Amino acid sequence: MPPKKNASKPASKAKKEETNEAPELPATETNEPQKDDTQPAEGDLKAEANEEPSAENVASNGDVKQRPEADSKRSKKRKKEAEPTAPSKASRRSARGATKSEPSKQQLLNFLLSSKAEELVRPEDEKKDVQERGNIRTYSSSVLNPFEELMSAMILSRPISHRLGLRSIRTVLNDPYNFTNAKVVKDAGEEKRHQALWDAKTQHKGKTADQIGMLADVVLDKYASDDDKEDSQLKKVLSDNDNDLDKALSSLKENIKGLGNTGLDIFLRRVQWLWDVGYPYVDGRTRDSLRNIGLTQDAEELQKLVEEHWSKLDTKHLAGEGEAAKKRRAFVVILERVTGADLEGKVDAVLQEAASA
Repeated sequence: MPPKKNASKPASKAKKEETNEAPELPATETNEPQKDDTQPAEGDLKAEANEEPSAENVASNGDVKQRPEADSKRSKKRKKEAEPTAPSKASRRSARGATKSEPSKQQLLNFLLSSKAEELVRPEDEKKDVQERGNIRTYSSSVLNPFEELMSAMILSRPISHRLGLRSIRTVLNDPYNFTNAKVVKDAGEEKRHQALWDAKTQHKGKTADQIGMLADVVLDKYASDDDKEDSQLKKVLSDNDNDLDKALSSLKENIKGLGNTGLDIFLRRVQWLWDVGYPYVDGRTRDSLRNIGLTQDAEELQKLVEEHWSKLDTKHLAGEGEAAKKRRAFVVILERVTGADLEGKVDAVLQEAASA
């Protein structure tokens, strides 16, 4: 039998506006978890880690998206990548049918940055979780620090469905676990880390819990800096590698067990608004989604498109100190919403809503 969960009280309605700070929530101890990884949650994919696609490539209904080859070169000098010669698998269509009218690029960008788009592409189980628990942190809508992004990328690179990956992230980021930095994860201990992944009702629970623990150990040992007491910013990853992005990513891959090319792609896509040395960047998985929704797949061209329409976009709610940081954050949000729409089968719905906005 699985261990008992701690009941959490519903909180107030979730905030729509992004902030740079995570809410401080008290952690509580839980019962000792079972570490048996042989009982996947109902409806989960029965996959082997070396054979199946990651959560980034598995739609919420279990459909496998075409899996692009991992990008081996991510530095700013090599951002222009050749477009695939064969068309990708078409995204699943929403129940609303074919698009009646196409939005302008400005309409589409503005809608993707809106709270309405955030809710439209949010998985149904996440909507229910937010309604029941209130102001919880989610991968799809919260501003995460670099450590949280790296931990989330590791989870999403596992061979599980997209929704299972997001549910696992919601579980570890919120009460009673609040795994928001390396020190908290380290101090939680092995039993609490295993309990967190058991409560997420995910696959590969034990292995993922162990890898999260090892991630915290590596960050504390190799990447902790004096001005980052909580070890959440990963500043030394760049500074110890002369601010060279390729060297920094190679260092992470070499030192962190369970972090491969897929995880690094996900991490860089999300952290580039904070690590401007990696901006602009579009990974292979997201290029498919950009194509399906009708936006350019080239990172620099997409950056220019955002710049072109910037003055007419609603960006006041975005995180970031200064206009440059807000532009990078907008770029990341657009990529996240496009990928979410593709995985949730909401591409047509997004286009229709954007056209009518």
